[in-house]
Amino acid sequence: MTEFHFLRPWWLLAVVPAGVLAWRLWATEDAGRAWRKIVAPHLLPHLLTGHEERGWFRPVTALLIGWLLGTVALAGPTWEREPAPFAEDTAVLVIVVKVTPSMKSEDVQPNRLARATEKMRDLLKLRPGTQTALFAYAGSAHRVMPLTSDAGIVTAFAAELSPDVMPVEGASAGAALTAADETVKKSGRAGWVLWIADGASPDEQKALEKYSTEGRAPVSVLAVAGEGPELESLRQAASVLDAPVVRVSPDDADVQRLGRNTRFSAVSEQAGGARWKDFGYWLVFPLALVALLSFRRGWMVRSTGGEA
Repeated sequence: MTEFHFLRPWWLLAVVPAGVLAWRLWATEDAGRAWRKIVAPHLLPHLLTGHEERGWFRPVTALLIGWLLGTVALAGPTWEREPAPFAEDTAVLVIVVKVTPSMKSEDVQPNRLARATEKMRDLLKLRPGTQTALFAYAGSAHRVMPLTSDAGIVTAFAAELSPDVMPVEGASAGAALTAADETVKKSGRAGWVLWIADGASPDEQKALEKYSTEGRAPVSVLAVAGEGPELESLRQAASVLDAPVVRVSPDDADVQRLGRNTRFSAVSEQAGGARWKDFGYWLVFPLALVALLSFRRGWMVRSTGGEA
């Protein structure tokens, strides 16, 4: 809500005549208002008819509420962006996956690394034709697959990853993310980095601090770890990158969320690729309810009685 504003703020000027009209209607709503100032209270009911005490919600009240709702709706309140409906998603996706012995743990079935591969496959199904690259890291970072639109090749190579083939022990997420960022820059397109891991060491977090201060490509994190210190360390690392963390789920909820993140990044970084979402349409419903009150008996045609 920090970016709340109006798409068409000039419509808010309509509040001014609404206020004037409401005041005038309110002043004339009760024809006996002036008489109350000069006639004794015990005599007034016998002198006036049609002006019994009524509640605060009068026709003028409904008119004012409806006017205000309509004005705000026309002004177009908004606080978030959405992809333009015809914007083309041409961004690249670079996947960085951790390949260490810890990724063979079976707290996530069948194991963390296998589940990561499954999620890659599901994500790429949501993004057919997307240029995708794959990096793997342990103590050193390596490009497994350069940018390609063939999702089958990417997932096939990912399925063959194992800690046994990594030449250096340890974990160096900073080096892998830096290499992924360079791939995005060389592509000449907007891009997004998906980091799949089960944790991050304190040394890695220090390296990520440097990554986050150099205008790198945005990052999303897919956590393939159960609740515990590992997951917490990954969340801390993600906070350094200002990256959303999506925890792996047994269904496709995680993939759907990642798909939305990556697609939005793609179009938002292109000129004119994203627009502010107009929430004024939602005010049509309460406005319709107020309009229904105009059919209330005695509100459409006002009685002419009431003169002293």
